[in-house]
Amino acid sequence: MAKDKTAFDFEFQSLKGKPMPLKEFAGKPVIIVNTASKCGFTPQYKGLEDVWRRHKADGLVMLGVPSNDFAGQEPGDAMEIAEFCEVNFGVDFPLTEKVHVKGAEAHPLFHWIGKEGGFLAKPRWNFYKYFIGRDGRLKTWFSSVTTPDSAKFQSAVSNLIKG
Repeated sequence: MAKDKTAFDFEFQSLKGKPMPLKEFAGKPVIIVNTASKCGFTPQYKGLEDVWRRHKADGLVMLGVPSNDFAGQEPGDAMEIAEFCEVNFGVDFPLTEKVHVKGAEAHPLFHWIGKEGGFLAKPRWNFYKYFIGRDGRLKTWFSSVTTPDSAKFQSAVSNLIKG
């Protein structure tokens, strides 16, 4: 049953093709973001990286999940995505392999997010941000328009870390 699951019950492959079970992050606050390299919101990578660098010593995990589901804005392969993120935004936080985040083919984590957070929590564009508590539960989420440097986002990060 979905209510018995937590985010830590799911697994991805890393962008480098290695297993990335989310149970490795159990007990840590996690922010999961569906990303794309050719989106109007792509500059948010910089703000996400800044948040991660500021709070990784507090245990925060930032996890980018590339997806090509919205207007074909992540057309690259794993190597192209990694290079783009590093060269343009200095992204050092973990990235998963490119997956679907919407529809029947969506990665199971995103189906779980939809059940936990309701219909409006499902990603409807790139750069939806999901805050997972130390217990693996969805705590809150933000749409693409909420930037990582906004007061609302920063407050939620503080609460997640305290959590």
